[in-house]
Amino acid sequence: MSVVQFSNVGKIFPGRGANDEPVVALEDVSFRIPGCDFCSILGHSGCGKTTLLMLLAGFEQPTRGEITVDGQPVGPPTWQRTVVFQEYALFPWMTVEQNIAFGLEMKRLPKPQIEASVARNVELVGLQGFERRYPHQLSGGMKQRVSIARALAVDPDVLLLDEPFAALDAQNRARMQEEMGRLLAVADARLRKTMVLVTHSIEEAILLSDRVIVLTRRPGRVKAELSIDLPRPRDEDEPRFATFKQRIRALIHDEFEPER
Repeated sequence: MSVVQFSNVGKIFPGRGANDEPVVALEDVSFRIPGCDFCSILGHSGCGKTTLLMLLAGFEQPTRGEITVDGQPVGPPTWQRTVVFQEYALFPWMTVEQNIAFGLEMKRLPKPQIEASVARNVELVGLQGFERRYPHQLSGGMKQRVSIARALAVDPDVLLLDEPFAALDAQNRARMQEEMGRLLAVADARLRKTMVLVTHSIEEAILLSDRVIVLTRRPGRVKAELSIDLPRPRDEDEPRFATFKQRIRALIHDEFEPER
């Protein structure tokens, strides 16, 4: 089920110079993400959102506390926890299908299994007919679809999304949010993953999430946890959507102390 647990997690980064004070990025962070939930992390810039994601991915280690997945401590990066970054990070010399197949080839899976997985994930993100295109021939939204398909193809237990739509223009961002919402609305075992999204967008978090974690300013602590129990696909004009938006905005904008 891939239950994620943060228990009293803190992260301190050393100062860059000999006379610089250490930076306390996170302090005493505890929350639980049930298996197969979509969880968004919200908060001001510099509050530790991406740091939380990098700790869960295994790229960073907590200074104190523990992070577990299904009761097992998080170790170095692994295929079980894949990341979709803001930058597309596609190989420009590879086609769409070659990019999606890359992780599967690194896992040394049989060729028929790789081909079946690529075809399945191309269909899942709606890129049929573009399999042999190169990244420079794709729009920003299509590139990010390839990134998501590549991450899903290796069948991770936990999918981590680091502001994946932030680099897109407003139209493509809205389209990608709609596409991700459509995928989440499909009762499909291929998407029964635990997903964690870092975003600055309140609307995006409500559109996509089962739960939202709001962090305080640095050092980041859990200020609130909200369960988003709206039916999918979601409508921004629905009154309860507006209620969630107002509540989350109030929580974030109630942080008046300046960053240190």
